[in-house]
Amino acid sequence: MEDVFSIDSLTPNSYLDIKNYLYDNLKNIILENRIIIFLCIGTDRCTGDSLGPLVGYKLKSCVPKGNFYIYGTLETPVHSKNLESIINNIYSSFKNPYIVAIDASLGNVKNIGKVFIAKKPLQPGLALNKNLPSVGDISITGIVNIGGNFEFLVLQNTRLYVVMNLVEAIYKGIFYFILKISKETNELNPIVNINCIKKREF
Repeated sequence: MEDVFSIDSLTPNSYLDIKNYLYDNLKNIILENRIIIFLCIGTDRCTGDSLGPLVGYKLKSCVPKGNFYIYGTLETPVHSKNLESIINNIYSSFKNPYIVAIDASLGNVKNIGKVFIAKKPLQPGLALNKNLPSVGDISITGIVNIGGNFEFLVLQNTRLYVVMNLVEAIYKGIFYFILKISKETNELNPIVNINCIKKREF
């Protein structure tokens, strides 16, 4: 049975559950002194597919370089046309990186608004039948709308409200995971970063 964590983004303090899951599963990666890459996939040209770049945008200036790197923001998104080259660049730039792949997904109506974290690679572009490389040692997906027919139109007509709730839960979960593990390893000044997360609120 697959080890999959899930939580509704509207659950109060859902980001804390995400933080705790990431801490429990990624703490040893940091102790092994491996680089963690947060690869945020998607495009701001489509509401339903903007989850990844929004998460990356919010994290980019808050995460200190050292053990953590962010790829995919509103300014420089990672999407179907450049994904393969970005993956190649990551593996040529870092030795044995641990990749956390983040993307929007379509799914069952009862799962809309939920965050899923799975210990397996992400299959980007699956809903749109795009042949893209799988990526990630662990994957974080946010269900933004219902799957089925006319996926592109569904993504285009996805409510920004749903996307932003997912973004907030994922972004804060990652941020507070990094804050906790970094305080334990004395890698950053928590005061600077707490101020940063306040500035990033929309």
